[in-house]
Amino acid sequence: MLASTTKPRNPQSVRKRQTRSPTASYSNILDTSSVPPAVARDPRRKSAWLKARAQSVRNRVLQRDSGDEFVDFPVERRQQCQRADDGVYGPKRKRSAFVKEQELKYSREDRAGTPHISELQPDEDVVAPLSVEELRIGGEAEAVARSVRQTWKRLIDGHCGIVSIKDRSPEFALLPSRVAALVPEGKKEDGKWDPNEHLSPGDQRRMARFAQYAMVASEEALNDAGWLPKKEEDLEATGVYMGSGIGSLDEVYDTTIAYEKGGYRKVSPLFVPRLLINLAAGHISMRYGFKGPNHAATTACTTGAHSIGDASRLIQFGDADVMIAGGSESCIHPLAISGFARARSLATDFNDRPTESSRPFDRDRDGFVIGEGAGVVVLEEFEHAKKRGAKIYAEIVGYGLSSDAYHMTAPREDGQGPRLAMKHALRHAGLKPGTVDYINAHATSTPLGDAAENRAVKELLLGENGKSKASEINVSSTKGAIGHLLGAAGSVEAIFTVLGMHHNILPPTLNLSNPGEPAVDFDCNYVANVAQQHTVNVALSNSFGFGGTNASICFRKL
Repeated sequence: MLASTTKPRNPQSVRKRQTRSPTASYSNILDTSSVPPAVARDPRRKSAWLKARAQSVRNRVLQRDSGDEFVDFPVERRQQCQRADDGVYGPKRKRSAFVKEQELKYSREDRAGTPHISELQPDEDVVAPLSVEELRIGGEAEAVARSVRQTWKRLIDGHCGIVSIKDRSPEFALLPSRVAALVPEGKKEDGKWDPNEHLSPGDQRRMARFAQYAMVASEEALNDAGWLPKKEEDLEATGVYMGSGIGSLDEVYDTTIAYEKGGYRKVSPLFVPRLLINLAAGHISMRYGFKGPNHAATTACTTGAHSIGDASRLIQFGDADVMIAGGSESCIHPLAISGFARARSLATDFNDRPTESSRPFDRDRDGFVIGEGAGVVVLEEFEHAKKRGAKIYAEIVGYGLSSDAYHMTAPREDGQGPRLAMKHALRHAGLKPGTVDYINAHATSTPLGDAAENRAVKELLLGENGKSKASEINVSSTKGAIGHLLGAAGSVEAIFTVLGMHHNILPPTLNLSNPGEPAVDFDCNYVANVAQQHTVNVALSNSFGFGGTNASICFRKL
């Protein structure tokens, strides 16, 4: 609380007291009873605290003298902050802004002038739960699902979205891996990304890029599902489960640089909210007014699969009838690439041939290619979906989890972790290994990871109640086309798996020229380079992550 105490006897006496005791001088314009007890016990900390408060008072005087208009606090706050006899005003705005006079204009434009996150209050620039009519979300599903269908068509046609990033900046040009799968920028009607066509300036300011991707992907999924609830009971029965593996790394980097140069005043009050992984789910819930479970996973490259699998269990447990679930990622930054490169995880031999750099199961594979994007699905309780006549693509019938319990980043060579995850998914589904028509592999194009997963797949599907020979196993990795989306990989690949089942098409593994090494161990049908027509009734989608976390989702056609 800012409040005036006794009136100074005269300016000279105040200057003398400031010379003798800084704490005493600031006590003349501040109520020392408001000093936090932990600070008050330390004279040095108390002095610093009072100095900071006094500076804010001086700034307010400058604002008053320059004719700036104040917005009153509610009555109870005004009663606590009356004008002092010495002409000093207490706070009279909705949010306190400890900024210099030259920073005031920017602060007001950004609507973020607040000393503490707890004072970010709903107003005209903060998202509040709105009804669908107010948001005017509607129209034909064809229009809003265009980007998914274009991506699917390009995947089936054998196109690759990996490009060179060496010209993005001098920092990128110095990296050992200079390829990445970027979300293409351009017009919405072309299936490309322009935030101005999807989000208001306020939304762009509040949301990190990964949360923006999640928001737009959720809009597409909801429109495609035809789920635009308006009734309170439906809003309460709808939840969001949205994850990210890394989140906004560039936000951390840029803010760290700004802080080093200019101190805490250069740190945006939106810095922490933009960092938080669960804010993607939070923003989606706030926009649509969904009041069911609001959750987030951050389990490295298994995040997307965990989000979908966990959300399905929330429905099974009765916590929701509908869940919007998926993963989102946007961390193509020199720092992130440097970290993965130092761990020897990235492809480095194909910088001059970007479209050939991600080559799952190929003997020349040398690491994964980092990617970005989001994948979101709408999960719904079966009877609830049938009752409203929803378009159903597939059913989640199993969800298996396991841990390698082995190493921070390297997989077990015997593939026992992935094998257990797939085994558990089939056990929950009540299905035998021989019934699996297709597996969308996690295979990231790393030498160890692809070999371990290949071994796990063969051991499970050629074992008891399995296939009679390896060539009957249909397994492909779509990362040859889109790279590795980290926390979004599992959800995007689950969508590809479901679309493959829906259309009876096996998506291809691009850049697969020579399976191996050794070739004798890589004898499954990897759908090399060209999509294949094949009836798919049961499919698995695998995702594995650093820390040895594994997940497999079993889908069945209805």
